[in-house]
Amino acid sequence: MIRTLGAAALLVAGLLAVPAGPAAAADEVEQVVNGGFTAGTDPWWSTSGMPITLRDGKACVDVPGGTTNRWDAAVGQNDIDLVAGETYRYSFTASGDPDGHVARAIVGLAVSPYDTYFEASPALTVSGDTYSYTFTSTVTTAQAQVALQVGGSADAWGLCLDDVSLVGGVPPEVYVPDTGPRVRVNQVAYLPRGPKKATVVTEATARLPWQLKNAAGATVARGWSAPRGVDVSSGQNVQTIDFSGYRKRGTGYTLVADGETSRPFDIDAAVYEQLRADSLKMYYTQRSGVAIREDLRPGYARPAGHVDVAPNLGDGAVPCQAGVCDYRLDVTGGWYDAGDHGKYVVNGGISTWELLNQYERTAEPKKLGDGTLAIPESGNKVPDLLDEARWELEFMLKMQVPAGQPLAGMVHHKIHDANWTGLPLLPHLDPQQRELHPVSTAATLNLAATAAQAARIYRRYDRVFAAKALAAARTAYTAALAEPARYAPASDGNGGGAYNDDKVDDDFYWAAAELYLSTGEKKYADAVLASPVHTADIFAAGAFDWASTAAAGRLDLALVPNKLPGRNKVRASIVAGAEKYLAIQAAHPYGVPYAPANNMWDWGSNSLILNNLVVVASAYDITGRDRFRAAVYEGMDYLLGRNALNQSYVTGYGEVSSHNQHSRWYARQLDANLPNPPRGTLAGGANSSIQDPYAQSKLTGCVGQFCYIDDIQSWSTNELTINWNSALAWVVSFVADQN
Repeated sequence: MIRTLGAAALLVAGLLAVPAGPAAAADEVEQVVNGGFTAGTDPWWSTSGMPITLRDGKACVDVPGGTTNRWDAAVGQNDIDLVAGETYRYSFTASGDPDGHVARAIVGLAVSPYDTYFEASPALTVSGDTYSYTFTSTVTTAQAQVALQVGGSADAWGLCLDDVSLVGGVPPEVYVPDTGPRVRVNQVAYLPRGPKKATVVTEATARLPWQLKNAAGATVARGWSAPRGVDVSSGQNVQTIDFSGYRKRGTGYTLVADGETSRPFDIDAAVYEQLRADSLKMYYTQRSGVAIREDLRPGYARPAGHVDVAPNLGDGAVPCQAGVCDYRLDVTGGWYDAGDHGKYVVNGGISTWELLNQYERTAEPKKLGDGTLAIPESGNKVPDLLDEARWELEFMLKMQVPAGQPLAGMVHHKIHDANWTGLPLLPHLDPQQRELHPVSTAATLNLAATAAQAARIYRRYDRVFAAKALAAARTAYTAALAEPARYAPASDGNGGGAYNDDKVDDDFYWAAAELYLSTGEKKYADAVLASPVHTADIFAAGAFDWASTAAAGRLDLALVPNKLPGRNKVRASIVAGAEKYLAIQAAHPYGVPYAPANNMWDWGSNSLILNNLVVVASAYDITGRDRFRAAVYEGMDYLLGRNALNQSYVTGYGEVSSHNQHSRWYARQLDANLPNPPRGTLAGGANSSIQDPYAQSKLTGCVGQFCYIDDIQSWSTNELTINWNSALAWVVSFVADQN
C-alpha cells in the first residue's frame, strides 16, 4: 500500500528519506483546451475508425476489439505546452463498460519518437471514477499530448471521458512508501546457527531495549540495540539489533523495540531449499518457443511464443536488420530476457554461466538433480538445472554466423522485435517483425565462454552435445580474435535493450579461462596469463554483471581444479575481494555488502549485491572460514526484508514482497486474467537513476534505498531478468547447501 502526502506531513524527525521536489509556481495554468467537452469535441482526436461522440456531456468512443497494444486505440489532444522542472496535475473522469478494462493515461510527445513523460494505468469501472496524478516534466516542448490509450483488448468495449485537465504550476506532491513497522527484519527466515540481525529506524540516539517474542507472544530473548547514526544509503537514523545467540527453530517470531513490533519471521533453514527450487523454476515460464504446461506451472500456462504461428512472425527464419546480412537464422528457443520478448546473448551468457557454475560448485548436486524443477525434461536422467540451462545454450549456439557467410563464427548480439510493444502482451500474440542485430565481439565471447564451460559439465550426460559446444566455443574465440572491436552501439535500443558494451578485455579473459579449464591447452593458459585482467583488482562496488565478466573467469580459475601457473594468487585474489565486501557489510547499518560511489545505486542493484555475495561465498569455499559464510547469510537479509522499504524483493517470500515487476505476461496489475510473477522472482531493486517516467513521477530526489517502487510501469527499478534470478539462485543454493 502507498499513500501520497503533502510536504508538511513528512517532517517526521528524520525517519523518512524524502524526495526533494521543485518549488511550486505562483499560478496554476490549464494546458488542456475544452477538457469538459462543453464546446463539442475539438481539438480532441481519436484513432481512425473510432469516432468521438458526445453522450450526456461526456466524450465517448466504442473501442474495437482485436488490437494488440494500448496505443492501437486512443483518444487525445496535441499541442500541449510543457516546461522542464514544472509540476503538473493530470486529472480526468473516465468510465469503461464492462468493468475492468485498463487505460494507459499518458502525457508524452505527440511526434516521433513519441517519448512518454508520465503514465498511469487505471482499471476503469462502469460507474466511473476521477483520477488525479502529479508529475514534474523533464522537458520543455510545445508538442506534447495528453491521451488515453485503450487498445489491446480482444473484445470491444465502451469508454467515456470527461473533465480532462493538465494544470501547470501546482505544488509537487511527495510520494512516501508505506514502510510499516520501524523494526526491519528478514521476513522469511534466519538460520538457526547463523547471524540474526535487525535494523531499527528511530529518533533515539541512545541504545534501546529489545525483546524477541515467539508465535505465542512470549518473550524468549532480550537485549540492547547498538546505535549506528544516520545511514547514508537511506537517510535514516538507525540502530542494530543482534539476536544471533538465540538458535531455537520456530515460526512466527517477532522483534519488539522502540514501541514497534516487526513483521513476523521464522528461524529455520528449510525455506531456503524451497526458495532454491522456486528461483530456478522461474526459468521455465521465461521459455520462448514452447508452450508452458498448466500441469507443471498451475496458473502460468500459455501457448508457445514466436514459433511462426500467426500473429507471430516467429523466430524460425529471422532476417537481419537492413544492411546487416542477407541470410535468415532459426533462433527459436531460449529464454525471454526480462519483461519483454527480446533474447540477448550477452545477458544469456552471464545467466547461463551462473546457473552452470552453481551446479559445478554445489555441495549437494542431487538437490539440483533430475526431477527437482518440474520441467518437461524431468525424468530424462539429466539434472533438471542442466536441462534448463541447455534451453538457453541451444539458442545461443543458433545465434552464431554459419560457415561460408561473412564474419562466420561471430555471434549476433541479440534478436527482438523491430519496435517496442506495450504491456500486457503474451508472447504468442506479439505481431512484430523479429530481427537479428549485428554481430558483436562481446556476444561472440559470451558464447565462447559458456559453450566451453558447458563442454566439461555436459560431457558425462551427452558427449555429442558437449563436443558440439566445445567446437562452437573454439570457433567463436578464434573469430573474436580476428574481430576484437565490433561493439554493439548504445543507439540500437528500439524494440529491445541496447546491451551496449565497448570494453571486452574482460570477455576475452573469461572465454580464455573457460577454454583452458575445459581443454587444458597451453594457448588458452597463455592468453589468460597475458591478460592484464588476470592480475587487476576486479572487485569494485559491484563484482560482476553482464557487462563486467572478468570475475566469472577468475572465480572458475580459482575453484575448478586446474594446473594454471600461479593459481594460488588467483585464489588469494578472491579472498581479498571478499574481505572488501565484508568490510563494506560491517560498516553498513543494514548489513549490505554494497556501497556504490556517491550513494548512486545501480540499475539492478539487487543482483549486484547478490553477485558480491557470490564472491564472498567463493572465499568460504576456498578458505572454510566461517565469517565468509555468515556474511552470505546476513547479506540475504536485505533482499528478504531488512531494508529501508521493509519489504522482500523476492515474489511470494515475506509478508510484504515485490509482485508487480515489469513484464508483458506476468501483468496482473494491468489485467486480472494474467498472473503476477511466479514465486521466487527477484525484482531489480533500488536504482538512483530512475530512468522510467513512472519512477520519475514518484521518486525524483530519492535517496539510495528509496529509489524503488513496486509498480509494473517502473521498468528501471522493478523489472525481472534472467541474470538477476541467476544470482539469486546461486546464493540461495549456497545457503541451502550449508544447512
